[in-house]
Amino acid sequence: MPKIERLTTALTAKDRYALIEVLMDVVEGGGAISFLPPLTEGEAGAFWDKALADLAHRSILVARDDAGRIQGSVQVIPAPMPNQPHRADIAKLLVHRDARRKGLGRALMIAAEAETKALGRSLLTLDTRRGDAAEALYRSLGYTESGIIPRYAKNADGRFHDTVIFYKEI
Repeated sequence: MPKIERLTTALTAKDRYALIEVLMDVVEGGGAISFLPPLTEGEAGAFWDKALADLAHRSILVARDDAGRIQGSVQVIPAPMPNQPHRADIAKLLVHRDARRKGLGRALMIAAEAETKALGRSLLTLDTRRGDAAEALYRSLGYTESGIIPRYAKNADGRFHDTVIFYKEI
């Protein structure tokens, strides 16, 4: 079972680089996570620097392998609006291609649900590209589809894909 932990501001250079590698690998592998290949190390680093600078407003959970290297991550972002004190979004579930099919995505999502509860939130929302493996993962974890948005974002091949919106009451 992977070791899941919540990142703090004390991030080593090795961990920062591992996060960059995971993000670049997912994008290179065709993941629908807002970026298009080729993603440079500088762009990936800028993404993580911004996310890590916002730890007061989000939780970043990471999965480590037996050697302690980060192989995946997920973010829990509590809704900031006063009328949504019960809700959070899941963002950027990432698992390096070399570490897939080992339960990391599932473990990260289960940890994200526990983090959501710890934050006093009871409703999670997320979206994923229609037809991706993540869609089946979310369904297997009890997420409910609330709809499909056609042509939501562009793939690396230039074509647009649909996204599926899910929610789960925790």
